[in-house]
Amino acid sequence: MYNFILANRVALDLNSWFAKIKDEFYINFIAEDRYMYLVKGLWMTLRITFFAVLLGIALGVIAAIVRSTHDKTIKEMRPGLAKGLLIFFNAIVKLYLTVIRGTPVVVQLMIMYYIIFASSTNAMLVAVLAFGINSGAYVAEIIRSGIMSIDNGQFEAGRSLGFNYIQTMYYIVIPQALKNVLPALANEFIVLIKETSVSGYVGIMDLTRGGDVIRSRTFVAFMPLFAVAAIYLIIVVIFSKLVTVMERRLRNSER
Repeated sequence: MYNFILANRVALDLNSWFAKIKDEFYINFIAEDRYMYLVKGLWMTLRITFFAVLLGIALGVIAAIVRSTHDKTIKEMRPGLAKGLLIFFNAIVKLYLTVIRGTPVVVQLMIMYYIIFASSTNAMLVAVLAFGINSGAYVAEIIRSGIMSIDNGQFEAGRSLGFNYIQTMYYIVIPQALKNVLPALANEFIVLIKETSVSGYVGIMDLTRGGDVIRSRTFVAFMPLFAVAAIYLIIVVIFSKLVTVMERRLRNSER
């Protein structure tokens, strides 16, 4: 008899718990189409990440070429305008890397939005610039390490084919360097996806901000915030899987 009563009580507790979860799910996501906050926030996060990645790669490649060219050729160059320009641009790049890597990304975002582009009404563009510039500093060091790992014989091979330094970098060195640093680049882009979660500091309705808006409307934090965390996790897992497939194909192409 006692076991029967206990079983009934457990069943009632489970039913009550499921009913509570169902009600909270409805209130957080179904009522007033609140799930659209997450959908619109996810779309904004993906757009910011995509364009920031493109900007980060462009800035990173340029900065890496300047730094690696300085390290590899500065001692062999004759005094003149070219050497002076290389020293100047290398100093600019080093300052850029020091400042960006030495300050938090959320502070950089707020400086861009509230000071540098205070008159701008395009918050997404400001976020893309802030995250792209931040990512470019880390991409630059990753690619530079890849370039420096390429044997000097590759440069000599380029010269034997009649290529100048720029052509050798473009056709021979950079492709090999990118292949070597692909895992590190993938990790940087995964970090960038998660770093965009601070976009809400400047009023952007990104994924994290969308979850927080739902929380502020329903006064329930569990479901919206865990939904945001789950979406980020799914994105990262999918991206990591794609990178793994790409690495496998690159290894197979070398055989």
